Amino acid sequence: MLLLHIRNWRQRPLKRRIIEAVLALFASAAVGGVLLAAYALLIVAPSLPPLDALTDYRPKIPLRVYTADLVLIGEFGEERRDFVPIAEMPAVMKNALIAIEDEHFYEHSGVDYTGILRATLANLWRSRSQGASTITMQVARTFYLSRQKTYARKIQEIMLARKIEQTLSKDQILELYMNQIYLGEKAYGFGSAARIYFGKTVQELTIAEAAMLAGLPKAPSSANPVVNPTRAAQRQQYILKRMRDLGYITPKQHAQAVQEKLALRDKGYRFETHAEHAAEIVRQYMSSQYGDDIYTHGYTVYTTLNSADQDAAYSAVRRGVLEYERRHGYRGPEAFVALPEDEDEREQAIADALLKHPDSDELRSAVVLTASTKAVSAMLLSGDVINIGADGLRFAAPALSTKARNRIKPGAVIRVVRDAKKHWAVTQLPEVAAAFVALNAKDGSYRAMVGGFDFALNQFDHVTQAWRQPGSGIKPFIYSAALEKGYSPSTLIDDAPLTINVSAGSQAWTPQNDDGRYDGPITMRTALKKSKNMVSIRLLQSITPPYAREYLTRFGFDANRHPDNLTMTLGTGTVTPLQMASAYAVFANGGYQVAPYLIEKVLDNRGNVLVQSTPAIAGDEAARVLDPRNAFIMDSMLRDVVNSGTGYLASQRLARHDLAGKTGTTNDAMDGWFAGYGGDIVAVAWMGYDKPRSLGNREFGGTVALPIWTDYMRSALRGAAPFQRALPAGIAQVDGDWMYNEYVSRHDPVRAVGDAVKSFWDRLFGDRPVEPGNQGNPNNNMRRKDPIDDLYRGG
Repeated sequence: MLLLHIRNWRQRPLKRRIIEAVLALFASAAVGGVLLAAYALLIVAPSLPPLDALTDYRPKIPLRVYTADLVLIGEFGEERRDFVPIAEMPAVMKNALIAIEDEHFYEHSGVDYTGILRATLANLWRSRSQGASTITMQVARTFYLSRQKTYARKIQEIMLARKIEQTLSKDQILELYMNQIYLGEKAYGFGSAARIYFGKTVQELTIAEAAMLAGLPKAPSSANPVVNPTRAAQRQQYILKRMRDLGYITPKQHAQAVQEKLALRDKGYRFETHAEHAAEIVRQYMSSQYGDDIYTHGYTVYTTLNSADQDAAYSAVRRGVLEYERRHGYRGPEAFVALPEDEDEREQAIADALLKHPDSDELRSAVVLTASTKAVSAMLLSGDVINIGADGLRFAAPALSTKARNRIKPGAVIRVVRDAKKHWAVTQLPEVAAAFVALNAKDGSYRAMVGGFDFALNQFDHVTQAWRQPGSGIKPFIYSAALEKGYSPSTLIDDAPLTINVSAGSQAWTPQNDDGRYDGPITMRTALKKSKNMVSIRLLQSITPPYAREYLTRFGFDANRHPDNLTMTLGTGTVTPLQMASAYAVFANGGYQVAPYLIEKVLDNRGNVLVQSTPAIAGDEAARVLDPRNAFIMDSMLRDVVNSGTGYLASQRLARHDLAGKTGTTNDAMDGWFAGYGGDIVAVAWMGYDKPRSLGNREFGGTVALPIWTDYMRSALRGAAPFQRALPAGIAQVDGDWMYNEYVSRHDPVRAVGDAVKSFWDRLFGDRPVEPGNQGNPNNNMRRKDPIDDLYRGG
């Protein structure tokens, strides 16, 4: 029967057959339309989700951390988003987006039926599918639906788009889209994209920049200007043409925008100011207070850091560490990779190797392609090939020899950096660690903090977590304790060798001065200036270790971390750089202990203040822990250390005489320190290895830490007037130096000099004085009192 019907239909006239076919098509379409409508109304519509996520829009905004002068230093959250109300979104950005995504946005009711029909016909004839989603439909998909391309999902999208249009205004819909859409590089919304790609607010975008961002929604991960600048530029040019054709820009503006060279932010720099260790401290604090909400609820934290100071500190640490590395020679390539003959395979092998050795700021990783003693060529991760000439190879010259064990050759992974003349040179990642911290001595606020060379390579915070021996950096606190016992800077103390029996049967302790030289009777002032170990030990003998150990707590040190014996004055206890900075702040501010603090205030996503720091200020609320006379005298002695003692390079390099501080070097140069201050800025620099080992027999605090300190202070004190400390009441000058008034009447300089000379004479020609704890020495037949015990406590 069916065959008969077909045969009869074929025998009909052609015109009638066409009419019947058209009628059948319309009938089928009508039936299909009815079925689709029924499906949409009876099945899809009732299952549409409520629009709470849109009407009560709460975007995931990360925790952001800023310096005191509003420079972003940290961002924590899965999505990097800056919410921009539609009223604040510039017209150029809206127009660029509408031109490419939905030119009839303000005209349709959520669905562009003409576009859907066009896309449907195109999809029937092409293997690649073509979309026809309006901005409203994209909002529906972004908030509620998957990206799976099925007809059922498309119907849901259309129905949901119409529901959205009935509930929200066009501007509300556009606001949702422009703040929610993913735009690559973890940027969500055009506000964050403007900052991440161009380092500016969305309101500051040029026409060309807006067109570049408008092209990102189509392929945010694979066609953004960081990953694929060529493809991104092609789409940008097309959008500019669309903007011109639609009348959003004039032909003149189009011509200018086409020629504009975009200044993209360097993809290696997430934040312009490096303060990653400080930002991590903030993140840990916020997490302890607010839990995982910090990653989505848009908290903002303002620290006390100053961006200029932080930049100076970061550069100073990096420079100091790399200078140390240069002094100690090139260790060789970091790794080796086999280079295939096939060009594509070779480039892939190089890329894989370099991803395992990421750049460290200006220190770029590269794989050597060719190498000789005069020139090296290498490839960067970007695919660029660089050439290193003879000047840039000097540091690594030993590794270019054919006899080198760890040789630079094709396939070697090396580090390169541009020198002052923009020429490439070989360098290396450091093994040594370093730290720096600067505080405001008046209130304890952090001005700068660098917890290590590179946070990405080592997250350990050496400022707050590294407990290290302070070496001679602890001596000023022992001297300060001695002042309270009646000593003065003019007190003469014998700088002579010591031999001390710790206990019967044990080996005698024979400490030495670092330079192996002994000056005989010298003043306390000179002894501190020259960092004389023997004088410090004799001082501690006199005031006793238990007294000094308890005295250290005035400065914020933990007594339990310092030995209750004479080695304490040589810095055999442990401190952190932050503790040292806080302790030296007591000298800098005139005798007050101030608590270091980093967080100034915390805001919620509505701008409400949740936390506001109220620090105790030196001279006001802060606790006085030191007699102002003691602080004044110690300041004068510490200034001498910098002006003519072990820290003289600081005053020489900075051409200032109002600086005060002290170097510190531990046994075998395991740690190098410089702690000091200028005006209200107190700062500490430290260098050492995480797994302690010697920095080198020619390295001291003055060679490894002092250069970092002076580099920072050069910036921090630029333009600052010389600082003069006011003379406190209750002190007098005796024989050219300061002394507490109550000890002046007991001062007998003739007897003091006589005792010191007698000690020197006995050491040369008579029996050696027996030191405390040395009574059992068989070489001594009787107990004799050390002349230091006879000194008047003021002279």
